[in-house]
Amino acid sequence: MSINVNRNVSDVFYRYKMPRLIAKVEGKGNGIKTVIANMTDVAKALGRPPTYPTKYFGCELGAQTLFDFKNERYIVNGSHDANKLQDLLDGFIRKFVLCPECDNPETDLLVSTKRNTISQGCKACGYHGLLESNHKLVTYILKNPPTLNPASQGSSLTEGKRSKRSKKNGDSNANGEGQDDQDMVDAPPESIKNGAGDDDDTEWTVDVSEEAVRARMQDLTDGAKNMTISDDLEKTEKERIDILYGLVKSKRDANQLEDLTVQKEIANEAERLEVKTKAPLLLCELLFDQNILGQIKKYRMLILRFTLNDKKAQRYLMGGIEQVIALHKDQLMAKVPNILKVLYDLDVLSETAIIEWSEKVSKKYITKEISQEIHDKAAPFIKWLKEAEEEESDSEESESDVEIEYNDRAQISPLKKKVQEAPAKKIEEEEDVADVDIDAI
Repeated sequence: MSINVNRNVSDVFYRYKMPRLIAKVEGKGNGIKTVIANMTDVAKALGRPPTYPTKYFGCELGAQTLFDFKNERYIVNGSHDANKLQDLLDGFIRKFVLCPECDNPETDLLVSTKRNTISQGCKACGYHGLLESNHKLVTYILKNPPTLNPASQGSSLTEGKRSKRSKKNGDSNANGEGQDDQDMVDAPPESIKNGAGDDDDTEWTVDVSEEAVRARMQDLTDGAKNMTISDDLEKTEKERIDILYGLVKSKRDANQLEDLTVQKEIANEAERLEVKTKAPLLLCELLFDQNILGQIKKYRMLILRFTLNDKKAQRYLMGGIEQVIALHKDQLMAKVPNILKVLYDLDVLSETAIIEWSEKVSKKYITKEISQEIHDKAAPFIKWLKEAEEEESDSEESESDVEIEYNDRAQISPLKKKVQEAPAKKIEEEEDVADVDIDAI
C-alpha cells in the first residue's frame, strides 16, 4: 500500500508516493535482526541510495547495519517494529529528502569530497544550498556519496579492520574461492591490483600554483568550520544559547532582523544548536522593551519562525514577555491586555496557549507576586477570549441543529391545478369560436 512521502500532507491525491516499509524479524537471541524487505523500492521512491535510510535507522537505534547488495537485503540488528521504523523514516525524509524551501521531495544531494560539504538542490523550486544537519549520517554520506557504486560502500560508520585477504595476491582470490561479500566491499581498485603506480621511477610533483594553494587553504578553513560545528553540540545548553544570543545581537545591531534571509539563518542556527524551542526567551530579551507593542509587529515574522504550531515555544515566549513586563513594570503593567491581544491577533500566540498560561501563576521567570499581578491585569482579556470561544462554539452548534422540512404537496398542488385548469380554458375558447356569426362580420 502506498503512502505519501511527506506524511504531514494528508491529501490523498498527493503525487509523491512511496511503499510502506515491510520489516521482518529473523533469528533469535543475540543473532536477532530486522530485515527491511522492500528498502530498495522505498529508497527508489525517495531518490536516495537504500544504504542511507538503513544507516539512518542504525544511527537512531544505536544498532549495527548490514547490506547484502547481491540479494538486496538491508538489515538492522535487533528486533524493531515496522511502525517504529516508518516513524524514523519520516525523520530521514525531513532531514535528507524534503526541500527546506518548498517541502518538495524532488531533491538531489551533491557531495563535495574536496570541501567536505553536502549541498541540496531542488528541481521543483530551484533551491540550492548546504544541507543543514549535524546528524551522524552526514559522515557516512560524505564517505559514500550517492554517485558511488553501492557495492563499494562500507557497512558501518566505524568499519574497523578490513579483511586482509583481498590485499594479498593469493590464488584463492584470483580463482574467486573463499571470497564473501565483505571481501568484495574491501577489494582494492583495479589499478592497484594490476600493480599500477608501483614503479620506483615514478616522479611525484606538488602543485604549488596560487590557485592550488588557495584551494588547499579553503579546505583547511572548511575543515576547521566543520570541527567547530561538531564541537558546539558538545557544549552545555547555556553555552549554545549564548552562541545564538551573540548571532541575534549582531544582526539586531546591524539592523538586519527584518531581512528574510537573516531570519532563516537565525532559525537554522537555533535548530543546529538544538535550542530552537527556548529561543523565544532570548528573542524577548533582545527585541523588546517598553515599546513592545510596536516591536511585536516589527519582528512578527522572525518570532513566528519559532512559535508557529509549537506550543512549548509559545510557553517560553510567554515567560519572556513576563520578564519584559516585570523589567518595565511602570510602563507596561497597565498594557498587559493590549500586549496579549496583539500577540493573539498576529497569530504569534494561539488561543489555547494563552488560556493555558492564564490557568497557572508561575514563579519560573519572575517573582510570584509580579506574575500574579500580570495575571490579574490579563483577566479581562482572558474573560473576553473564553466568551468569544463559547459564542463561536454555540453558533456552530445552532447551525448544525437547523432542520429543513420539505412540503411536497406545496410544490405539486399548484402545478396540478394549472394542468386541470388548462383543458377547461381551452374548451371555453373553442365554444366561443363556435358561436361566432360569420354573417355578422
